[in-house]
Amino acid sequence: MSELANIAITIAPETPLQDDVRVMIKALNAHLSALSPPEFCFQMTAEQIAETATTLFVARDAAGRAIGMGALKRHPDGIAEVKRMFTWPELRGQHIGRAVLKRIEGLARSEGFTRLVLETGIERTHGESWRLYERNGFVPCGRILDYPDGPWNAFFEKRLA
Repeated sequence: MSELANIAITIAPETPLQDDVRVMIKALNAHLSALSPPEFCFQMTAEQIAETATTLFVARDAAGRAIGMGALKRHPDGIAEVKRMFTWPELRGQHIGRAVLKRIEGLARSEGFTRLVLETGIERTHGESWRLYERNGFVPCGRILDYPDGPWNAFFEKRLA
């Protein structure tokens, strides 16, 4: 159990096929859909997150309530991707996202990945995300994986080797 900004939380790999996690996924998708045009919203369903290439970490408070999440998606050539980062809005600023991101990075390192990448929105609409990633060693980079390069998305990477 971790103590973060006066909240005791646990973070563990869990299935996304639980009702409370599905609610978070739905809230994340709605949040992102309001910030970017549909062609720049790269959402995953709970079933897609449940595939073997992806590990979802869920943060829970002391009462067991799912309060945040983030996933690691594995790709070839030593690349791992950060996906589905979300914390309930009323709990943002309490370092839950940072703690989840550390777990994702730790898993990527333990599995021998050399590069951790992510796609997010532009700074104007996703400034909180940018700050989280930059404070944790991610730097802007060129287009990654099979994402289109466009005016509504940004790419970050962190070298792990």
